[in-house]
Amino acid sequence: MTNVAILFAENCGVYERIPNVDIWDKYRDARLYCGPYPIVAHPPCQLWTHLAEVNYKRYGGEHNRPGNDEGCFQFAVDCLHKYGGVLEHPALSRAWRQFNLIQPTVGYNWEHVREREWVCEVCQSTYGHKARKRTWLCYVGNIPPMNLDFSCKPGTHQIGWFDRTKPTLNKQEASATPYNFARVLVELAIHSIT
Repeated sequence: MTNVAILFAENCGVYERIPNVDIWDKYRDARLYCGPYPIVAHPPCQLWTHLAEVNYKRYGGEHNRPGNDEGCFQFAVDCLHKYGGVLEHPALSRAWRQFNLIQPTVGYNWEHVREREWVCEVCQSTYGHKARKRTWLCYVGNIPPMNLDFSCKPGTHQIGWFDRTKPTLNKQEASATPYNFARVLVELAIHSIT
């Protein structure tokens, strides 16, 4: 079986249950990864969301400056194009525009945007997350990506304090990757080099 490198893994536990993965979490600087395996990249997202500017104004500090992720997203994009695999980030992430990735436009389906590159939006609730958690994927591979479940379940919880009609998840629960989604991302990475 092909090995897969998991870059910028925040919640390692879910990936520790999947065989043949090489996990690069916060204790192992993912920016030191030098191949050769295809990747699943989860670069830090909190400084790329629409609330990053608000949080910076509220709390200040260079570590809160929008986009100041110490080169993590750029490194993930570079590895994606070099080794193949998939990059995952929240829907509407400002990093996509900053690093010249093409945003999904066709709704919940794969969209071929460049040679060897496809993008889509998925709802992680379909894969077991408590919140809908709209997510953008960028896949780079030798062949088109495999089909995903593009249905979008509403979720029983919410992330953040948007409408307060559902229970709000804490930060750890909100950022967690469901096991079924992690398995699909690993399968995509393996598929990318077939």
